[in-house]
Amino acid sequence: MKNVGSYPSVRLRRNRKSEWCRKLVSENNLSPSDLIWPIFIREGKNLKEPIKSMPGVYRYTLDKIEKLVERAIEKKIPMIALFPYTSSSKKNYRGSEALNKNNLICKALKLIKKNFDEIGLMCDVALDPYTSHGHDGIIKNNYVDNDETIKILIKQSLLQAEMGCDVIAPSDMMDGRIGEIRKALDKNGHKMVQILSYAVKYASNFYGPFRDAVGSKMLLKSDKKNYQMDFRNSKEALREVSLDISEGADFVMVKPGMPYLDIIKLVKENFKIPVFAYQVSGEYSLIKNAINNKLFNDDVIYESLISFKRAGASAVVTYFADEIANHLKNK
Repeated sequence: MKNVGSYPSVRLRRNRKSEWCRKLVSENNLSPSDLIWPIFIREGKNLKEPIKSMPGVYRYTLDKIEKLVERAIEKKIPMIALFPYTSSSKKNYRGSEALNKNNLICKALKLIKKNFDEIGLMCDVALDPYTSHGHDGIIKNNYVDNDETIKILIKQSLLQAEMGCDVIAPSDMMDGRIGEIRKALDKNGHKMVQILSYAVKYASNFYGPFRDAVGSKMLLKSDKKNYQMDFRNSKEALREVSLDISEGADFVMVKPGMPYLDIIKLVKENFKIPVFAYQVSGEYSLIKNAINNKLFNDDVIYESLISFKRAGASAVVTYFADEIANHLKNK
């Protein structure tokens, strides 16, 4: 850095002296346009079911979805992400429910698209909510088979696109799935359906509450380290992103979020593509529990989300979306 003067002629605190001045020189800001709101759905009627591991987050039945969508639109949140809680009776070794035209995700997509066209809908492409073993793909010889899994992911992607999904989000971490899904979407008349690749998804310990929320936590055998990224690595992330961009990804995701701010920055500086971050369930629960125990005040939510913007994220998937959108509106 060049020599830019010294104290006392230079006083950096002058630009921090009041709120109006801090606003003028702020380098990063947060708005509802930066938020993606993840919503869990379940079977049944008139239910808003608390998730014990994620205080303040619920599973909703489909008859409550429209009000949530209306709330998101009113708060100017541009996209919601749908995640299903699948009953154990509908899970099997191959995750067949993922291809059922009447599964929870398909029903939700049709319901929302019938009544709303001003909000984006994002859906995960992966098998873990549907498999009896909790893994993201087909298991052969105690190993998740990459190519056999891709065949099912293609069908899952096409089904979601047909039902009205705007953004297909493969979160499985199979090699080559972005290119195969892109080719299938284009071939079947879905050229404008976008792909948000979970290009950089680490085999993280921060996912526990989410797995509880979708009902896969107790089913998972072993771990996902042979297909999700090693959290000791950073340069490998660049290879993953490079491949997914070449295969047709429209945006890329880094997951988890705050423990991987360096990765967000690394990807942003090396590729001219929108980079999204996922403030995952473990991050959310740590912050929320600290707030509930009065260790933090609510301002820590805003601070945590600004850290993603500072690192270079274009948007953030966060369970705080609804709450922080209220804060931003009032602010």
